[in-house]
Amino acid sequence: MAGQVDAIPTFGLTPAPQQVALGSNYITNFDFLSQYLPDTYEKEFERYGNRSVASFLRMVSAELPSESDLIKWTEQGRLHTKYTSCTSSSLVNSDTATITVADTGDPAFSADNGIAIRVGQTVLLSGTAGVNHAVVYGVNLGSNTFDVAYYEAGGQVFAQGATVSVFVYGSEFKKGTNGMQGSNEAVPDIFEVSPIILKDKYAVSGSDMAQIGWVEVTTENGATGYLWYLKSEHETRLRFDDYLETSMIEAVPAELLSGAIAATGDVGNKGTEGVFHVVSTRGNVWSGGNPTTLAEWDLVVSRLDKQGAIEENAIFNDRDFGFDIDDMVASQNANYDGGTSWGLFNNDKEMALNLGFIGFRRGYDFYKTDWKYLNDPTMRGGLTGAAKINGLLVPAGTTTVYDQVLGKNAKRPFLHVRYRASAREDRKYKTWMTGSAGGASNSDLDAMEVNFLSERAICTLGANNFFLFTD
Repeated sequence: MAGQVDAIPTFGLTPAPQQVALGSNYITNFDFLSQYLPDTYEKEFERYGNRSVASFLRMVSAELPSESDLIKWTEQGRLHTKYTSCTSSSLVNSDTATITVADTGDPAFSADNGIAIRVGQTVLLSGTAGVNHAVVYGVNLGSNTFDVAYYEAGGQVFAQGATVSVFVYGSEFKKGTNGMQGSNEAVPDIFEVSPIILKDKYAVSGSDMAQIGWVEVTTENGATGYLWYLKSEHETRLRFDDYLETSMIEAVPAELLSGAIAATGDVGNKGTEGVFHVVSTRGNVWSGGNPTTLAEWDLVVSRLDKQGAIEENAIFNDRDFGFDIDDMVASQNANYDGGTSWGLFNNDKEMALNLGFIGFRRGYDFYKTDWKYLNDPTMRGGLTGAAKINGLLVPAGTTTVYDQVLGKNAKRPFLHVRYRASAREDRKYKTWMTGSAGGASNSDLDAMEVNFLSERAICTLGANNFFLFTD
């Protein structure tokens, strides 16, 4: 029979941080009439393990300083010219034709520069009816048309007005003629991103700092002690560390006429481009569930072939996606059939059977790892439907871009964080104390305030090499 996980008891979603010390968090039983003192465990039990979700950027990105309020870079466009929305004015079997280009969305095509096809070039025209080869003998930049003469004796194979694609594959000139007329200029893809300022603060009054708790508290970064405010301060720091990562993943730019801009003014909240936003708009998206068969992964590989063809790729997936990959790889064993082949991979009866795989090769190398952020029920792990993200494929290594601030080519990781810094001010991770308690003595406030600040942005280079897996 099919099993299931019961809905009750469930995982806790009650917010951990509170702005005040509550009786539910600390022992408050000071009844002198009671003859019994409560038995207490000396140390707090870590029932949710390591609660931090930060890990992704530490694994795949570098951090570089930036002095500017705007980060710009140029990525290479395609080397060859191809148009996919063209029509012919001639009938079937015509020896010549005038081809009209309608690819207004193509980066190599614009109203200012016209089509990137010149007289003397040889082109291949492809449609559902077949393929023609032709030489270009006339170009009209004003009307975005060019005239061709077919090499085939039968002339044009596709119907008048049918949509065809065209790409340049070479050139041919007669003896004793002039050279190529005109030139094609490179059309760079220029991208930019602005850093955002992140802040947080923890405050505790001087009187409350004098209270000693009865239970030893600890945090993920090793802080421990019997002073309860230490736990809250360190949890604020851990939460801020998580936000430094999740904001780089989830952030979106504020759109024109949006409430974020209208409520704060033109120089107010502008947002920035997080990884998910960039990949969903400039990268590749797999939708409709996880790819679970080799045929489906072949579609992924086929798309990567058309992009940068990066040899090694890391997949950061949620638990279900990881299991789907394990099952797919395991099913390639001829003796699998839902079971296991004993004796292979040292799967001895005396040892624990390893049912997981670290990756596989199918055209390219794919290495997978569980991403806690996608599993955490208080973050992305609690979303369903269109909002659910199952995994992110990130290319490994570095790429070369033209840094418009440096004014030269530079090698950069596909993902890297830029933080504001100069010789006098480093805003990568600032923390300082204010008040008159806990060692602070710079104001008359009877409290200790711990302030956190960072100003940063993430640069996603070559987004066409990334894959986002969604439901």
